[in-house]
Amino acid sequence: MKILSAINASRCVLTLLKPNKTSIIIRITQQRNLMSKQLVYDQFGDPLHVVKFRESEVPALGPTDVLVRMLAAPVNPADINTIQGKEVLLPKLPCIPGDEGVGQVVEIGSHVVTADPGERVIFTSRMKGTWRYYGIYNEKDIHPITTNVPIVEASMLAIAPCMAYRMLKDFRPLQHGQTVIQNAANSSCGQCVVQLCKAWGLKTFNIVANHCGYEAVKQNLLSMGADAVHTLEEAEELTSFNTSLTRPVLALNCMGGRFEDVLLKLLDCQGTIVYHGCSFDLPLAKTCLRKDLQFCKFNLLDWDKQATPVQKDVMMNNIIKLIVTGQFKAPMFESLELKSFVQAFRGTAKCDGFSTIKYIFDFTIP
Repeated sequence: MKILSAINASRCVLTLLKPNKTSIIIRITQQRNLMSKQLVYDQFGDPLHVVKFRESEVPALGPTDVLVRMLAAPVNPADINTIQGKEVLLPKLPCIPGDEGVGQVVEIGSHVVTADPGERVIFTSRMKGTWRYYGIYNEKDIHPITTNVPIVEASMLAIAPCMAYRMLKDFRPLQHGQTVIQNAANSSCGQCVVQLCKAWGLKTFNIVANHCGYEAVKQNLLSMGADAVHTLEEAEELTSFNTSLTRPVLALNCMGGRFEDVLLKLLDCQGTIVYHGCSFDLPLAKTCLRKDLQFCKFNLLDWDKQATPVQKDVMMNNIIKLIVTGQFKAPMFESLELKSFVQAFRGTAKCDGFSTIKYIFDFTIP
């Protein structure tokens, strides 16, 4: 009964629902006094200074609202950038940070038709605030997910896997055995690219930094299915693409400077390079140096705005199928309590695109 641990039972009316569910489902009336611990900030700036750990009362549900007990939520570099005020789209302040996560529905509003108490859900809308124990969300912002997907994988399902999926699917047709090259390969998105390519019969040439525990990073990527892992310096030494792989036809770039230059050097004629993340803006000067290439940019928020519900469901179901069949797993991670947010912030920002571990706020830790 963890879901009710913070509820003053003396002020609640409890009714059992759907006894065929694997867990006991309880509807809670509006006669409750539910408090939630959460992170909050009221100004943009250094996350270590502006983000505070607070406890506040959870408001009453609206007709189309859903009360969710969070189970896990990751800390992404984009979350840090948002708190710093560096993202293109920023939330209204004050706000609760956290872009994705997984939780369990506790209570639903009177008009809710797409979610039931007891269901596990992920978030399909961005900047809804997931770094809290309990939250009120509109039903359009959540999506039920099978319990066959482990909690950690479910908590990270909405961003990195979807970014990798779309960049591999949307910019050029890829044939079995062709090579994809990327930098920041051990980022969450990079690890997703490796696993999707492995599942789809594509090869990957992966560039990582020679700091942040390179040897451990290399072994982890190889265990996920990477075909080649090199430091920047090793990749730069390739005067020609003298490897067992075919020359890459698609490059995924989220870095600048030398990390970008080496992709342009090794990419095949008439290839495609996709800019995302920190390198979202297209480099006009570089387009003149490689006029044979197709230069593209990708932002998941833009895709989300244009995609139909059917397109989103197809993508999500395909990724879930890979997870359930053991072909896709979460990036390296460390679980922390929410109150340990300082450690998570420092670790996430430590190595930028080459951080070696993902931090997950685990709301089930006693």
